[in-house]
Amino acid sequence: MTASLTTSERQIGIGLSVALALMGLVMAAAARHGVMAVHGSMAAALGLALVFRLGGALYEVAPAGPDRATRYDDAPTRFGIWMTLIWAMIGMAAGVWVAALLYWPEATPLWPATSFGRLRPVHTTGIIFGFGGNALIATSFWVLQRTSRARLADALSPWVVLIGYNLFCAWAVTGYLMGATQSKEYAEAEWYADLWLVVIWVIYFTLYLRTLARRAEPHIYVANWYYLAFILVVAMLHIVNNIALPVSLAGAKSYTVWSGVQDAMIQWWYGHNAVAFFLTAGFLGMLYYFLPVRSGRPIWSYRLSILSFWGIVFFYIWVGSHHLHYTALPYWVQTLGMTFSVMLLVPSWASAGNAIATLNGAWGKVRDDATLRFMFVAAVFYGLSTFEGSFLAIRPVNSLSHYTDWTVGHVHSGTLGWVAMIIFGAIYSLVPQLAGRGEMAWPKAVEWHFWLAVTGTLVYVVAMWNAGITQGLMWRAYDANGALSYSFLQSVQAMAPYYLLRTIGGAMFLTGAVICALNCRATLRATVERTVSGHDRPLPTQPAE
Repeated sequence: MTASLTTSERQIGIGLSVALALMGLVMAAAARHGVMAVHGSMAAALGLALVFRLGGALYEVAPAGPDRATRYDDAPTRFGIWMTLIWAMIGMAAGVWVAALLYWPEATPLWPATSFGRLRPVHTTGIIFGFGGNALIATSFWVLQRTSRARLADALSPWVVLIGYNLFCAWAVTGYLMGATQSKEYAEAEWYADLWLVVIWVIYFTLYLRTLARRAEPHIYVANWYYLAFILVVAMLHIVNNIALPVSLAGAKSYTVWSGVQDAMIQWWYGHNAVAFFLTAGFLGMLYYFLPVRSGRPIWSYRLSILSFWGIVFFYIWVGSHHLHYTALPYWVQTLGMTFSVMLLVPSWASAGNAIATLNGAWGKVRDDATLRFMFVAAVFYGLSTFEGSFLAIRPVNSLSHYTDWTVGHVHSGTLGWVAMIIFGAIYSLVPQLAGRGEMAWPKAVEWHFWLAVTGTLVYVVAMWNAGITQGLMWRAYDANGALSYSFLQSVQAMAPYYLLRTIGGAMFLTGAVICALNCRATLRATVERTVSGHDRPLPTQPAE
């Protein structure tokens, strides 16, 4: 961390760390007890730890100016990859645990923190924001430098972003365990954590723009378009959805300014666009960089990647209301969401098809290279998930699928099959380069991870598809007298084998993630700074035939 910082950056870092410690002490003192007091103590402890870390290195030899400018700053990426893997294991372990509780509910401990309602947001936040968010930030720093042929604008801001972002994630999951939540899907963190994230996100956005402004490459590669869309739109979504009034400045509890149907509409405008710009746009940026680099093939159609970008940006922003079919939301708003959801299939499949077509002529590499197979499977699942999403948004289909585990299967086909697969593909591409090696320390372990991940995903998703369709059909089955053929309890009992399969599939995926973490640990032995060069940049673009 400190090796890449100049003396002045270390001094500024100490000042920021002192400010963080003081903020934490004020929070803890004002709250005295409860969630905010715990979170204040966490911030104070982190601030003090950083003060000692930076203070101890204050008078160490600082990197020379001219030499520093010729090297990429990959230390933040290295740290981000580690946090990605740590949050992967936390989030996936929580997910497997709560999945098991649905099959063995009697195994639930009597502590409130272990209840399904508190562990479920730990799982979603740990995976989406901890696992996915850290992967996006870490890879964005790597991609930005290499496609710009320029070092990050400064060495301190990336650490502020990564450390501050992970503090937000830690605040969020510990708050859920203590019962602090806004009860908004994917936005459960309370008001002060939301404000903290806004500050961190502004620093992230500013750093990205500053680095782009000093690029040596005239062209802004398409991956940066997707990363920028992710950063900018997520900020807008987060701010609007989380406008809330705290009950007290010394307490964690707050209430949203939105009410009734407006609250539902804003929440799903946020919720589905979190899928669009957090779980799609940023990861398409990851795909458009690492797939061509790993395969040694240029993007099949660079123009198509640009057109699909604008299609995704325009169409996705309108689709959130398809979550609210058959509710008090105005009918025309529901129809608008359904219509744009179906239209979204065009740019989504354009991106998936562009990725698969890029591999044309490199199928031998796909067969032999497990890392490239991760990326290929990610592109396939992206295409399948977007088709399924458009299909489920159609009102008659939604009447069968809504409130069922079919939706759970759809979400996990995207998160496991698309998001996690491209993350692991990017990690297996990055880590050997970070370590200055030609390949992972345990190449066979990558193969094991791939097959565990693919099998676990298929077991999980197919089980949930069958569970959801079974639920929907049982709930709408009537006998000759017009009475329901099945009670709700019977539909719950029918889910038992599918919930067991879900637990098994999730456990297989978790096992693969653990193997990945151990493999990365064995590979990362030393940090090797890389000279600014174009050898690992995407190949020159070529138009489609």
